[in-house]
Amino acid sequence: MKKTKFYLVVSVFTAVLLGQSINAQSYKEEIDMFQSMFGMEKKALVADFLGIDESNPFWAVYDEYESKRKALGQNRLVALSNYAENYETMTDEGYDSTIKSMIDLRKQNDKLLDSYYKKVKKASGSKIAGQFFQIESYIQSEIRSTVMSSIPFIGELN
Repeated sequence: MKKTKFYLVVSVFTAVLLGQSINAQSYKEEIDMFQSMFGMEKKALVADFLGIDESNPFWAVYDEYESKRKALGQNRLVALSNYAENYETMTDEGYDSTIKSMIDLRKQNDKLLDSYYKKVKKASGSKIAGQFFQIESYIQSEIRSTVMSSIPFIGELN
């Protein structure tokens, strides 16, 4: 049941954000709104998975992590939006720039998770840190899979 609920949240979040064609200010507001909604649902899933109460020092570290992860998420959405907007007219340089951007964002996201594993371990111990790493890795993999299955491959629509 929890997994199904999560898939629904990720799918709706991805579909709405990738399907939007709105001005930049409104687009930023939409991203903020959906990240906030997704963040609340995600926090509830993490809380349920970890089974720890609100007084655990994990939550302060988690909130800090989420703030940084959301900033990276916004950058990823901008890159995906640029890809979608320029798909039909993209040059070799555009493809290269897009892929390099996505590689860089993936590395930054992985580096962020790795560094916060260590911070969670220091704040709440190895078990909670391991659980945090597992659930975050799972969520990131599901989001990546959903996004990749929602966008066309390079040259697919030509």
